[in-house]
Amino acid sequence: MEFTLIFIKLFMLSLYLVGPLLMFLTLWIIILGQIVTRIEKWNKFNGLYWSLITATTVGYGDINPTKKLSKVISIIIAFIGLVLTGIIIAVALKAASLSLERHADQQVIERIKAVSNR
Repeated sequence: MEFTLIFIKLFMLSLYLVGPLLMFLTLWIIILGQIVTRIEKWNKFNGLYWSLITATTVGYGDINPTKKLSKVISIIIAFIGLVLTGIIIAVALKAASLSLERHADQQVIERIKAVSNR
């Protein structure tokens, strides 16, 4: 339980520190999605839905851009989404690593490192 609490605390603190970057990237996903919405003449909700689905690389395929510019923007949105996801995963991994270092016995950590270096 202690490990989990340490992890949550470190993860939330780290998200707070990179929060402005995450918000900036999310804002660009939304803005670019709304540009595609106007180009494709979709309603605003469908445009927001499409941009978030594209950014997370889920891509259900129920809404598709048909214009060339929209397709180029969708590639940009997908790339921004990958960066956003990568940052969140990196923060989670670092928080887990630091939590393990703070919680685990140092000798156990050394044994794990020795086994993984073989």
